[in-house]
Amino acid sequence: MYDPIRRTLEWLRLLLAPGTGKRRRSPGHPCPRPHPAGVRRPAAPLPPHRSPYGLATPLDGADSALVRPYLAALEQEAALQQHRSLALVLAADFGIDLDRHLIGAREAAA
Repeated sequence: MYDPIRRTLEWLRLLLAPGTGKRRRSPGHPCPRPHPAGVRRPAAPLPPHRSPYGLATPLDGADSALVRPYLAALEQEAALQQHRSLALVLAADFGIDLDRHLIGAREAAA
């Protein structure tokens, strides 16, 4: 890095000193201000503010029927697997002939 003191002083001058005025508005052109007639107020007042962190009373978990879909699918798959294993145990122990509907195999499309 060449001449770090000069570069640091130049950076501080640009940061702290006022601008050069090249882009300032001329005194003959004042800043445009909105006209009061152009501002419209809403017809109805806004609703009162409600906290995003919840209600005043806590929710009861027994009142809501929220179920995570992946847990329901997991329980269904576990029940189906248990049914399949029971069918296989019965087939092995008692010599029961298994049909396709007992072990849960699906038929292929013809």
